[in-house]
Amino acid sequence: MQVTETLSEGLKHEFKISVPASDLDAKAGAKLVDLKDKVRLNGFRPGKVPVTHLKKVYGRSVMAETIDQTIRDTNTQLFSERGFKLATEPKITMPSEKDEVEELLNGKSDLTYTVAIEVVPAIALADFKTFQVEKPVADVSDSDVDEAIKRIADSNRTYAAKGEDAKAASGDRVTINFKGTINGEAFEGGAGEGIQVVIGSNTFIPGFEEQLIGIGANETRTLKVSFPKNYMSEKLAGQPAEFETTATLIEAPQDLAIDDEFAKTLGLESLDKLKEAARERLTAEYAGATRQRVKRALLDRLDEAHRFEAPPSLVEEEFNLMWNSVKAEMDSAGKTFADEDTTEEKAREEYRKIADRRVRLGLVLSEIGEKNKITVTDDEVGRAVIERARQMPGREKEVWDYYRNNAQALAQLRAPIYEDKVVDFILELANVTEKKVSREDLYKDDEEKTAA
Repeated sequence: MQVTETLSEGLKHEFKISVPASDLDAKAGAKLVDLKDKVRLNGFRPGKVPVTHLKKVYGRSVMAETIDQTIRDTNTQLFSERGFKLATEPKITMPSEKDEVEELLNGKSDLTYTVAIEVVPAIALADFKTFQVEKPVADVSDSDVDEAIKRIADSNRTYAAKGEDAKAASGDRVTINFKGTINGEAFEGGAGEGIQVVIGSNTFIPGFEEQLIGIGANETRTLKVSFPKNYMSEKLAGQPAEFETTATLIEAPQDLAIDDEFAKTLGLESLDKLKEAARERLTAEYAGATRQRVKRALLDRLDEAHRFEAPPSLVEEEFNLMWNSVKAEMDSAGKTFADEDTTEEKAREEYRKIADRRVRLGLVLSEIGEKNKITVTDDEVGRAVIERARQMPGREKEVWDYYRNNAQALAQLRAPIYEDKVVDFILELANVTEKKVSREDLYKDDEEKTAA
């Protein structure tokens, strides 16, 4: 076997490999001998078929299998000897001319092919004991608990009918019948009866609820609105519409005493128990926010400490996934890059940087996990599947079957578990210091990123 490196450019390598026909013939011959005791041919007793006859019948298919196996074995040996860790599947180029293929399958010519690869660079891991990580921690205050309970009360508020001549005001609940048209034509989903609208809840199309202010029971109005550009229905998105609307009932929100009786309507023994449950939930939410902040800071530190060339094909693949998603969202929202105060060229540049960072961090986390024998057990994945199933009451079996029969979906569950275990490993070594912050400061980064 002859191996000649024809390209060595950064992380890209290409080799020309030649395997003598005699080697292929010997391997194919061994396969035919092995086949002798397995095939049944008319006119021959079991195990007595001459190899020469087998070669006439199965020679070409056996040679094809031999060539395929030889390429796999040769490539594996080549990559192992040179310490290559592949970033993508190798690209193999075989003879394509009909005469060349015939000669090869008939065992009359050497096997000559090229293999192009892209490798993962050697990654020198940083000393994680030198990492300084700040952990923002917010305590749950009594006012936080009170606000949470108030939100619960607001969502459980009752309404009572207003007087006969009363008019709807902001905060009131109005029961309506409506028929919508676009350019005078009714459209699918544009009509409804007995629909309850809380004015100011912003659950209807922008501008719809505000036009109900001042309406009385049994009064009919024509409401003029426009569907948002990012409306779920492409046919309606951005379209101006009119809704002939009749109010059938006007109700005002009733004062709700937040006391033991209210707690009992929620299935709890007392107001103290409700406050205890609210505090526990807020504590868990704050802990989740702290975790996200710490993880983000750690990933930033890993990014700074590991600067190397990421495999271009992986970066391109990651970029295309993100870019296609961004374009789809913008098209759905009817937005342009100008609306985002940028240009397509600048946006592409920014997303390429993000793709490069994601690929490098993925390789670093993988290297850390591999060197420290960090793994994800089947039990951990199973618990993740159960948690997903719990999030969809009534469809648990459907969720379970989906993951059981979908290896790719299971891999998508396994990946974040693995990432979190690697992050926890690093945090055990790093110097983590707690810093008390307010709730506002704890969520500030998330709110700023959302706004951006």
